[in-house]
Amino acid sequence: MTDTKKSPQASNAEAMGRAFFDEAGEQLAKSADKIRHCVRQLSEQQVWWRPTEPQNSVANLILHLCGNVRQWIVSGVGGASDVRNRPQEFAERGPIPKQELLARLDDVLEQAEAVLRAAATPTLLERRRIQGFESTGLAAIFHCVSHFQGHTQEIICLTRMRLGDAYQFDWVPTTPEQQSAVSPAPSTAL
Repeated sequence: MTDTKKSPQASNAEAMGRAFFDEAGEQLAKSADKIRHCVRQLSEQQVWWRPTEPQNSVANLILHLCGNVRQWIVSGVGGASDVRNRPQEFAERGPIPKQELLARLDDVLEQAEAVLRAAATPTLLERRRIQGFESTGLAAIFHCVSHFQGHTQEIICLTRMRLGDAYQFDWVPTTPEQQSAVSPAPSTAL
């Protein structure tokens, strides 16, 4: 008779791996919500606006994020074929309607979420080659999420630059705790 119980360490490792996959998906979803919030405020022409010619538009950044998530998570971790054309993400001048851009983003994020839901903890340590770089599943997902968050902030910045005072914030602090930049010092009284 074989004992099929897992050791506490194995159970903890599996739980930690699952938590990582879940948090990665959650962070991508939160950033995508911020991108949608920006795109809803912009006109069809404004999503293609570039502050200067060598800089990217919001639309180009969305195309770039779609390519990056597909390459690093859907393909790199999930095993789908890598069909990315990175130069085209930046060369595109549109007009691709903003609803189509958001549909493409939603589609690739759904694919990434499916990969993250199906992934097993050992996937995190498996070696792979993505975009010419040696990586593990953990590093690929970490890279992709932080890359996505960085470009999300860039999209927010571009939207604010384009709209000026007309920009509508997604979140505004409302409680004293949220408005506080510094937490109160812990009491040292005995």
